[in-house]
Amino acid sequence: MEQTTPSAIPAVPLTLDGSYILHQMFRIRWPAWKALDAASQRSILAGAETVFAPMERNNQESSALFSLLGHKGDLLLLHFRRTLDQLNQAELSISRAELYDYLEPTGSYVSVVELGLYEASVKIYGELAARGLRPGTGDWNAAVELALAEQRQIAAPRLWPEIPQRRYLCFYPMNKYRGEEKNWYSQSIAERQRMMREHGLIGRHYAGRVTQIISGSIGFDDWEWGVDLFADDPLVFKKLVYEMRFDEASAVYGLFGAFYIALRFPSTRLGNLLEGKTPNFS
Repeated sequence: MEQTTPSAIPAVPLTLDGSYILHQMFRIRWPAWKALDAASQRSILAGAETVFAPMERNNQESSALFSLLGHKGDLLLLHFRRTLDQLNQAELSISRAELYDYLEPTGSYVSVVELGLYEASVKIYGELAARGLRPGTGDWNAAVELALAEQRQIAAPRLWPEIPQRRYLCFYPMNKYRGEEKNWYSQSIAERQRMMREHGLIGRHYAGRVTQIISGSIGFDDWEWGVDLFADDPLVFKKLVYEMRFDEASAVYGLFGAFYIALRFPSTRLGNLLEGKTPNFS
């Protein structure tokens, strides 16, 4: 049987994909809201709570509200859903609430939870090549799918996570550099594996202090990945992101979009936000 050469091993790493994610950023139309009488405001808030409360209670397909800091908006809504259809339904349900008339969209981001399998990909590809299988053939694809099925079972909690119950959120999109001299995608899969291993080791130093959810958005949105960091101490975001800037994967190949910092609160505290008060976490 003809042997598969290392150069013929696929360049694309395998991934596991889970929950679909939608970030929605809004600015409150303050003049219009403040022009309402108290009874109208109470009625609109009550209607909004009937929309948000059921979404918050479903841990596996949940939504969460955050108070945004800075000029990029006032309110961030985060939705995790099993399918893109359900994600669309969440967006449409919110748009039908009367409160939506007093919100101005300032941004959004669509992605899907992604676990990159660089280590496993290099191992799996090498084993299949050693068996004489060729990429793209039926036998190769079947063997890859069998390996992925095992990985999905192991990683199920990370593929279908709950939105972490932590006070602070840091969200940002990012790309890998594709310049003329430095191009992430022109590096071999083994070289990218090495860099991502070093990159991941930094994140492990922050285990317990921050929960990280990486989502893929290639083909879904304007950037390639979205990064959500959840913590009870916002300074951990600065320390983690800064430290990661020094590893090769980020220093040479990382490109970052806008950063969003926000405070989580339950829908029952939405009235506080609309009164100009920082809403409590409980």
